[in-house]
Amino acid sequence: MKKEKLIKKYDKQVKMYESKRANQKFAELRNKLIKNAYGKVLEVGVGAGANFSYYDRNNVEITGVDFSPEMIKSAKRTASNFQMKAEFIQDDIDELIIEPNSFDSIVSTLSLCSYPDPIATLNKFNSWCREDGVILLMEHGLSSNSLLSFTQKMIDPLHTKITGCHCNRNIDKIIEGSILQVDQIERYWADIIYLIRAKPIK
Repeated sequence: MKKEKLIKKYDKQVKMYESKRANQKFAELRNKLIKNAYGKVLEVGVGAGANFSYYDRNNVEITGVDFSPEMIKSAKRTASNFQMKAEFIQDDIDELIIEPNSFDSIVSTLSLCSYPDPIATLNKFNSWCREDGVILLMEHGLSSNSLLSFTQKMIDPLHTKITGCHCNRNIDKIIEGSILQVDQIERYWADIIYLIRAKPIK
């Protein structure tokens, strides 16, 4: 899918993202992950700011990135509502230029599904994160249940066309293919949802 078309697709989904921001099914998982963020935080695929309520406001300075202008507008409103210290960059992750070792924490939640080369994206995280920093991921991928994973593979073309998001990605292989050093992985919901804490290798 061409980038311009994908951006417009996400622009149109802002209201849906906002309505799901307080989704209780994800609330516990977001809290468990985001509480580990500290210092200068880069949140990639910031969306409508669904993670903002889980940050320790006194312990973070957030830079939120998204290629959708409408998502950025929504995230700014959310940051204001939670009195978050935040800056925002509207850019495509594939074109984003950041100095190495710029952030203490890098956060990505439910966004690897939309990147054309998720391994390359994780390797960028590795570069942008400081040596003693942390990379925090909550992602979705193929289930360990054979019936569910078969269904995910079958519906992926249509799912991607409608949402811009792949549902058939093998998160284990993506992580293994990157240069990140994984400290902890937790799996939920028939292993569809992953919570990952990693650190960069310098």
